[in-house]
Amino acid sequence: MSTILVTGGSGFLGSHCLLQLLQAGHQVRATIRHLDREHEVRAMLRQGGAQDGGGGRLTFFAADLSHDAGWKEAIDGCEYVLHVASPFPAGAPKHEDELIVPAREGALRVLRAAREAGVKRVVLTSSFAAIGYGHPPQDAPFDETAWTEIGNPDVQPYMKSKTLAERAAWDFVAREGGELELCVVNPVGIFGPVLGPDFSASIGIVQAMLKGAMRFCPRVYFGVVDVRDVADLHLRAMTDPAAKGERFLAVAGEPLSMLDVAKILRSGLKEKAKHVPRWQLPDWLVRLAAKRVPTLREVVPQLGKVRRSTADKARRLLDWSPRSGRESILATGESLVQLGLDQSRD
Repeated sequence: MSTILVTGGSGFLGSHCLLQLLQAGHQVRATIRHLDREHEVRAMLRQGGAQDGGGGRLTFFAADLSHDAGWKEAIDGCEYVLHVASPFPAGAPKHEDELIVPAREGALRVLRAAREAGVKRVVLTSSFAAIGYGHPPQDAPFDETAWTEIGNPDVQPYMKSKTLAERAAWDFVAREGGELELCVVNPVGIFGPVLGPDFSASIGIVQAMLKGAMRFCPRVYFGVVDVRDVADLHLRAMTDPAAKGERFLAVAGEPLSMLDVAKILRSGLKEKAKHVPRWQLPDWLVRLAAKRVPTLREVVPQLGKVRRSTADKARRLLDWSPRSGRESILATGESLVQLGLDQSRD
């Protein structure tokens, strides 16, 4: 079995990657920013079914995307690296460089260390945010040949950061990578079973609905994919020869609206979803509210826009088969309820 590093091991996707690597029998390493969080990550892994939270086959290293310290020690001796860690805003940044610089420089820092350590392949977690934004409306689904147009003023800092970080990674490997191989996974909104309180912004949508913090749904659409399937795609891309030098969109089916998500939660969770919104807010009212509610301002450019995408490439080359969006949304809600993370603060 191989020795594999997962960056951002405490995160939603990172923890599921750790789970699947441990289940496959590998020696696994994880970077976290502070080693005092090791016990939290092991608790998450036990929640996911890993005996002893990974035991002796899982080792933790302190490393931060914004500093060189720790990366050489974490990567030396690894055959593969899953670079999952990436900054994600808690709110709108004061300046876009707060996201762009750590995402781009962090990716390059990991790639340099991987090259120096003789790593065979790095799988980089990018995003649909690097593919489907800033384009004129289109009915055809986006595929891996598309890149977000960062010159469009509607493209927000997070989309720019993912696009520029991924482009920098490809450029680095082409110019300075030597024998290092790169492949990239571009997920849409990631949902699925939560293992603890550290989860993604997409999960926050479901949590807000269950808590009753979202009274109405804006007319916003997004692609859905299950975290277990995204982790599985990382593992497939890690070792399959066909994945070398390729991008892979991770998406399951058609986009869902926020109202679709609400309906799935109400139909599947019944009484536990009593606070979930039932109505969709008209666009004009969202725009009006955004003048007073800063968190709504980033929603306004996305109102009514449906961005379809296809995972045909991952299905064809890597035999990847994701769960349905409905199954993923229900797993999200059920896990939040199970962990008591659905409770209203009223």
